[in-house]
Amino acid sequence: MASLLPRSFGLAETIFLKNGTKLVAATSQSNLPCKQQVRHLNVHEYVSYTLLRDHGIPVPKFNVAKTKDEAIKFAQELNTKDIVLKAQVLAGGRGKGAFKNGLKGGVRMVDNPQTAGDIVGKMLKQYLVTKQTGAAGRICNMVMVTERKFPRREFYVAIMMERSFNGPVIIASSQGGVNIEDVAAENPDAITYEPIDIKLGITDEQVSRVVQKIGLDDNKEACGMIKKMYDLFLQKDALLIEINPYAEDAITGQFFCLDAKFRFDDNAQYRQKELFALRDISQEDPKEIDAAKFDLNYIALDGSIGCMVNGAGLAMATMDIIKLYGGDPANFLDVGGGATAQAVSEAFRIILSDPKVTAILVNIFGGIMRCDVIAEGIINAAKNLNIQIPVIVRLQGTKVNEARKLIADSGLRIVPRDDLDEAAKLVVQLSEIVGLAKRAGVEVKFDIPRYMLEK
Repeated sequence: MASLLPRSFGLAETIFLKNGTKLVAATSQSNLPCKQQVRHLNVHEYVSYTLLRDHGIPVPKFNVAKTKDEAIKFAQELNTKDIVLKAQVLAGGRGKGAFKNGLKGGVRMVDNPQTAGDIVGKMLKQYLVTKQTGAAGRICNMVMVTERKFPRREFYVAIMMERSFNGPVIIASSQGGVNIEDVAAENPDAITYEPIDIKLGITDEQVSRVVQKIGLDDNKEACGMIKKMYDLFLQKDALLIEINPYAEDAITGQFFCLDAKFRFDDNAQYRQKELFALRDISQEDPKEIDAAKFDLNYIALDGSIGCMVNGAGLAMATMDIIKLYGGDPANFLDVGGGATAQAVSEAFRIILSDPKVTAILVNIFGGIMRCDVIAEGIINAAKNLNIQIPVIVRLQGTKVNEARKLIADSGLRIVPRDDLDEAAKLVVQLSEIVGLAKRAGVEVKFDIPRYMLEK
């Protein structure tokens, strides 16, 4: 039996089999979410650097510029010709990305403060597009100004919480500075895993074993760094601390953390108020932020068919069947088991705020969530939002007959369907019709034949 493991490995999944075999399956940016949305706090690189530095873990000298003048000042303070500028955008692939104003690269090397100021001036308030942001990109409001290091050797070290190990695990590799997914796929023996007993804590023997396995020959500096990482991991209720690379400087021989990624447990927000205050909502989809206010699990996707479902598994099945019939979901939206009629109405508003949406499929299985409550929300939304696009509704389960009667008596153009295949096929067809009309510049005011409403 297999268990899914480190999602922190970017866009990859690692599967551990009973015999210890490690399998790595690459995933793409366009894949649909595979579980209910979890809003783990994600912080900028400069926050990670600050946490490491304040915990005694060495990082290069750095500061964060919000203006061109600050960039010049901070670059001067570094007192070096080897300066690195890093756009503070919550997305991978910054170095290979490009700004919408034409500037190439979200990570740039410069050799003087004036040039640093000029480039930072072109980065700030601009959208950086990377392989992870999609075409919309993400805005850059800050740039980290740091000294450049010249690594002689690079390593990968991470501590993360993992169900398969019943707690935290140290993950380390002699091959740092590259995508760990690639290492796992091409040379899995280069990665070592060391589970930590949460009750016993990290031991000297474990740290020594990890350091030796990755080729640092029981380096005391590295051993101390890993212990400090684990202490920081516990103190900040972290789910992941990933350092890539942990590098030996070619000039001084000292070791530095040159890049870091942190993720934290949202359930610990009440303990970590200062940390969670660093959340940068400018890096998040406004629709997702809006949905969270009503306890809705929403993730924007690239398609044209809005989905409103209860339960993550049913949501995945719904999106799969839309794809099966040739459509593309515009979102993942799980209203959960305790949604009110108001929350359902808000869910419609959020779905409709996406201009790509040309039809909506509602697929509810009433267990804890009653179908009549969903129906009330749909009716309120249709009236208040003046919905002009097709809405196909499939309801099954608790209070389904009452729900069907509410919809039938509403007099609204809401298409009921009992069969999921039929509902999915119909929503794809209607979405294509509305999409064609929009692209032709025809005003969309969709009138659904009476026979469809009565089926």
